[in-house]
Amino acid sequence: MLEPTVLQPGTVGRSYNASMNTSASTYTRGGRLAEIMQTRIAILDGAMGTMIQRYKLSEADFRGARFAEHATDLKGNNDLLVLTRPDVISQIHEQYLAAGSDIIETNTFGTTTVAQEDYGLQAHAYEMNVAAARLARAACDKYSTPDKPRFAAGALGPTPRTASISPDVNDPGARNVDFDTLRAAYYEQAKGLLEGGVDLFLVETIFDTLNAKAAIFALDELMEDTGERLPIIISGTVTDASGRILSGQTVTAFWHSVRHAKPLAIGLNCALGATLMRPYIEELAKAAGPVAVSCYPNAGLPNPMSDTGFDETPDVTGRLMSEFARSGFLNIAGGCCGTTPDHIAAIAKGVSAYQPRPSGSKFLSQLTEQAA
Repeated sequence: MLEPTVLQPGTVGRSYNASMNTSASTYTRGGRLAEIMQTRIAILDGAMGTMIQRYKLSEADFRGARFAEHATDLKGNNDLLVLTRPDVISQIHEQYLAAGSDIIETNTFGTTTVAQEDYGLQAHAYEMNVAAARLARAACDKYSTPDKPRFAAGALGPTPRTASISPDVNDPGARNVDFDTLRAAYYEQAKGLLEGGVDLFLVETIFDTLNAKAAIFALDELMEDTGERLPIIISGTVTDASGRILSGQTVTAFWHSVRHAKPLAIGLNCALGATLMRPYIEELAKAAGPVAVSCYPNAGLPNPMSDTGFDETPDVTGRLMSEFARSGFLNIAGGCCGTTPDHIAAIAKGVSAYQPRPSGSKFLSQLTEQAA
């Protein structure tokens, strides 16, 4: 576990992202994405889990030869497939790229030591992150052209534990994880993703802002230690019609809690379909100022009778996301749970008719013009 930094009176300690900013010229990787978002809405991929389900993999598939004797059941540990069935993960990446994705996420939503502890595989987390990043990197390299570069985003999920909410209703002060444990886990994950070749980091599906702050702190430390400067996208999740994330913040409060990270984009994903997410992405678009906005909702609400487990067909999701684009909310559009390459193709086609939300230098220029 990393030791906490102790500040002495009158001294200045290491600050969050002190040397990071959103200028494309200072990024050592992924800088072209910032430029692309000035001219068009960038397309993110869709659900990894939904696509993995289509392969109907068995326990033996998840184990492979390497983990055949592992003591814990491994079916459902989708992140492990980067080691045991890399062919499946590569195929899914390529299907999303063929559908028009500019950005694909590594298959690392739960690849921290904290999350992999549930399967007894925490010792393999670093290796899994490197392998996942290499698979995404290879797919991006295969599909990239001078006119349409593709970007591999290192996905950092929230972990199954929460640093600011008690897991015991009878003990509000109880916690099953602390900040330093999360920070160390995220640092290791991000280091593996960086080694594997990602272009940017995506801290996603945030339900607890304190968890997100641990990830942001770890990314800052890693970039300071390595000298690399990668864009960061931060994406929260509104869990119900209250318009708040699980740890209690409104969308605007969430933004102000993480804006110190100077992200390339701030957004919302998962939990709600586009219809229910609309007022919250609109709120975020108003609050974020010059920072780009991303949105990748679920394909509607869960429906166990559906092939994907969700209600919306590609044409419905594509139409709803097109309306977001027409309203001027978006710089990055994609899909979360229940979405497929067909959904992403429909989104890409629909939003292509609209200009991206003014962000970065365009936003600041617009303010200058208005003031004049």
